[in-house]
Amino acid sequence: MQKDLSNYRKSYEKSELTERTVKENPLEQFQKWFHEVEASDGVDEPNAMTVATIGLDGFPKSRVVLMKKFTFEGFIFYTNYQSEKGKAIEANPSVCLSFFWPNMERQVIIKGTAEKIAENLSDGYFESRPTGSQLGAIVSDQSKVIPSREHLEEELDKLEKKYDGKEIQRPEYWGGYLVRPISIEFWQGRPNRLHDRIRYSLQDDLDWKIERLAP
Repeated sequence: MQKDLSNYRKSYEKSELTERTVKENPLEQFQKWFHEVEASDGVDEPNAMTVATIGLDGFPKSRVVLMKKFTFEGFIFYTNYQSEKGKAIEANPSVCLSFFWPNMERQVIIKGTAEKIAENLSDGYFESRPTGSQLGAIVSDQSKVIPSREHLEEELDKLEKKYDGKEIQRPEYWGGYLVRPISIEFWQGRPNRLHDRIRYSLQDDLDWKIERLAP
C-alpha cells in the first residue's frame, strides 16, 4: 500500500506573530490566543492538547487529553495516576504539551514538569463531573488489557446499581496534574513556510527570555 502526499499544499496567511506584539509573560500570550480560538468558533475542543511522555519502555508516547484549567502556574489536566501516562510521569515528570488550532494556523508547544495537584482540588473537580464520568473514572482500569467491551459495560452496570442514590467519592488513583512550564513556543503559520516562531524560556531569576526561532 502506498499513497503519495507530496502534493498536499497550503499557504498560511491568516496572521502574524512579532516580538513587538507578544505579551511579556507567555501565560498571558497563551490566554490571548486561547480566547481568540474560542471566539473564532472554528475548533470543537480548543482545550484538546497532546501530552507526550517518556514511557517505562523508553519510548516517547503522545496522546490527546483535555486541559481543564490554566493559570500563571501552568496547565492542569486529569487522568488515572495508575495509567500508562501516570506511571510514565511518576518515573519522569518531564513532559511536553502541544495545542494545534488549524483554523487559526497556530500551534503552542510547552515543555515542563508535571506534578500532582492538591487532593482537595482533584476532589472539587471530580464532584463537578457528571455521574457517568465519575463512574467511568472508577470502572476503567486505564491502560490495562480487558477481555471485551461487554466486560466494561457489565462492570459499569454493577457500579450504577451500587451507587444508585449515593454520593460517589473520587478514587485515590484518579486526579489532576499541573504542568509547570519551562519553555513555551508560539507558532504562527506564514506564507512560503517562513512561519513565525516565538519561544519563551524560563530563566533562573524566573523572568522569561523571548527569542525568535528560524522556521
